[in-house]
Amino acid sequence: MTEADLEAWLDVVAAEGPPPDLDLSDTGPDDSAPPCDFDMEAIRSECRRIATEQVVAAEHIAQLGYTAVLAEAAASLGRRGPGQPGSAHRFPGEYGGPAGGFATGHLLDIAPGCSALTGSAERVAGDDDRFTGASDDELLGVISALDRAEASACSLKHAAVAELIRRRPAPGCEPQGPAAMPEGWDESAETELSYALADYRGTMASLTSRAYDLEVKLPGTKAAFRCGILRQYKVEIICRATELLDPEEARAAEKLVLDRAGRLTPAGLRSAIARAVIQVASDKARKRRQAAAKRARVERRPEYSGNAALMGRELPPAKVLAADQRINWWAQQLKEAGVEGTMDELRAIAYLDLILDLDSRPRAAAEDDAANSDAAGTDAGQDAAGTDAGDPGSVSSGAPDPFGPRTPPGSGCIPAGFIGRNHLTVPLATLLGLADRPGELTGLGPVDPALARDLARASAAHPKTTWCFTVTDQEGHAICHGCARPEPRSRRKRGHRKRGHRPRARAPGPGFDFTPEDRPGPPGGYGTWRFTTGVPGQLDLLIEIEPIPIDTCDHRREAKGHDPGVMLRHLTEIRHATCTGPTCRRPASRCDFEHNVPYEAGGRTCMCNGGPKCRREHRLKQDPRWKVEQLTPGTFRWTTPSGRQYITEPTRYPM
Repeated sequence: MTEADLEAWLDVVAAEGPPPDLDLSDTGPDDSAPPCDFDMEAIRSECRRIATEQVVAAEHIAQLGYTAVLAEAAASLGRRGPGQPGSAHRFPGEYGGPAGGFATGHLLDIAPGCSALTGSAERVAGDDDRFTGASDDELLGVISALDRAEASACSLKHAAVAELIRRRPAPGCEPQGPAAMPEGWDESAETELSYALADYRGTMASLTSRAYDLEVKLPGTKAAFRCGILRQYKVEIICRATELLDPEEARAAEKLVLDRAGRLTPAGLRSAIARAVIQVASDKARKRRQAAAKRARVERRPEYSGNAALMGRELPPAKVLAADQRINWWAQQLKEAGVEGTMDELRAIAYLDLILDLDSRPRAAAEDDAANSDAAGTDAGQDAAGTDAGDPGSVSSGAPDPFGPRTPPGSGCIPAGFIGRNHLTVPLATLLGLADRPGELTGLGPVDPALARDLARASAAHPKTTWCFTVTDQEGHAICHGCARPEPRSRRKRGHRKRGHRPRARAPGPGFDFTPEDRPGPPGGYGTWRFTTGVPGQLDLLIEIEPIPIDTCDHRREAKGHDPGVMLRHLTEIRHATCTGPTCRRPASRCDFEHNVPYEAGGRTCMCNGGPKCRREHRLKQDPRWKVEQLTPGTFRWTTPSGRQYITEPTRYPM
C-alpha cells in the first residue's frame, strides 16, 4: 500500500463514523451463555504442552555442541538419517501428539544423532514401550532417530578407541599430524579391548584400525558417522575399501561417494567405493588383489541352526565363476535324476558332491549313466575339453560330467573323511540313548543329540578311533579323566566280565555300553570302567579315570624337567580346551604348555603351575606390564596394563 492509498483508506473509515456500542452483558432473553463448541481450558493446556515440548527439544539440540566440521558435513550431505527421502527438509507445523517432533521434517526427525534423541524417544515410548499416540509416520521417525543415535554413540566409541591408541604407541611411533595419532600402536591395546569387550582379538584389530582411519584418513566419513548418516556397517565398508590408500587418496575416494552413502544399500555402497578406489589409485587396487590372493584359504564356521558353513576366501574371480557354473551343472543333473529340493538345496548337495567325490543321484540313475558312458566310449578328459559348463544347452539328462566322473555315495550320512580327524564330545547319557543332551564338535560347536549319536556310531566303525572319558562337576568343569585302552590280552583269555552284567538290547549298528569293572582305578578317581562299541570284531576297552586338579593339586603328574609329559599335557588340554587367555579360542592342542611361574625361577612343571597359552598370549604374559596369576590349578587371573582384571575358568563341557 502506497502513502496515497493509505490516506484514501483513512478518509473512508472517518466517513463511516464510530462503530456501534455493543452491550456484551446482554446474553439473550434467558440470560444463558452463548453456545460454544470449544473447551478453551483444554486448548490452553495443549498449547502450553506443545510450547514446552518445542522448547525442550530445541534446548536438547542446542546442547549437542557439534563442531563446525560436523555441522558443515551434515549440511553438505543433505539428509540426516537412513532410509528413503523424508528427513531432508524441515516442515513447520504444530505437534499433533506426543511423538509429533518425530514426524516427517519436524525438529527431532531432522536432528543429527545424539543422546537427546534417545531421551526423547524414551519419553514417547512410555512406561510400557508401546509408543501410545504415535502415528505410523512418527513411529518410523522414532526408529530412524534411534538409528542415528546408535550410530553417533558408536562413533564416539571409536573416538575413545583412538584415544587409547594415542596412549599406547608402538616403540618409535610418537603421535603426529593434525590428529596426533601414532603410525603404529602396541599390540596389547587390542588385547585389552578384547578382554574389556569379551570379543575376538581379530574383531578388536578391526576396531582399532577403523578408529585410526577415521581420525587420520576419513574425516568426512567420521563426520557422517557422528551425525548418524552412516551406521557402523557402512563405515566398515568405506574403511576396508580405502585401507590401501594414503590419507590424501582416501579423502579423494570418500568424496566421490559421501553425497549418497547414507541412502545406498551396503551392496551399493560397496560397489560405489570400490569404483572410487580404482578411479583414485588403480595400481594400488591391482596390487592389493594380487597380494590378497596369497592369503587364499578355506574357512569353516558353525551356523546358528546347528549346521555348518564352508567357504573359500580370496580366490581367483575367474575360477570362482567357473566353479559356480560347475555346481550349477551338477545341481541340474541331480534335479533331472529325481533328487528333490529347491535349486539352492540341490546346489548345496552338488557342492559337497564335487568336493567329496560323491554322487547323490538315485543309484539306478547313476548306474544307467555309467553304462551309457561306457557304451559310447566316452572319455572324460575329452568331454571336459569340449563342453562349455556355462552353456545351458550342454546340460541334458544323463549327460556325462564334463569335469570328470562321480563316484557312488557311501552308506549313511557321515562321509568317510570325518572319521579319525575330529574331536567329538558327547555326554555319556546321550551316547547310551538315556538322554537327549547336546554334544560338541571341535571347530563347529554344539551339535544336536541325534547328530552326536550318528557321528559317534560312524566313528566307532573306524578301528583307529580313540576314546576318552571325562567326568564333570555340576557346572561342566572337568574333574576326572581317563583314556580308553584295549583290554589286556591276559584278561581277554580269561573271558573276564563283571559278575551279574547283562548287556542291554541295542539298536541295529554300533551299540555302546559303559559298565564298571571290579578293579579299582587311580586313587581319588572314579575307578575302572569297561567300554564297548558293539561293533563286531572290536575289542572291549578299559578306562581308568583319574582326578584332574581344579582347586588343589597332589602333583601326581608333575614332570621332572621343563617339558611336560604326554599325559600331563593331555590333562591340561582337557581342563582348558582352549588357550587360557580370557577371550582366546585357539584349541589347546595348538598352544604352548606355559609355566605360570617360569621353570627357570623354580616353577613346577605341573598342572598347578601351567596351562595352554597361544603364542601371542604367551608373549603378553612375559611383558612386565602384564600379570597372570594361577589362583588355583584351574583358575587364572589376568591383570592388564590399565589395571583391569579378568578371570579365566576351566572349560565348561556339555553335561
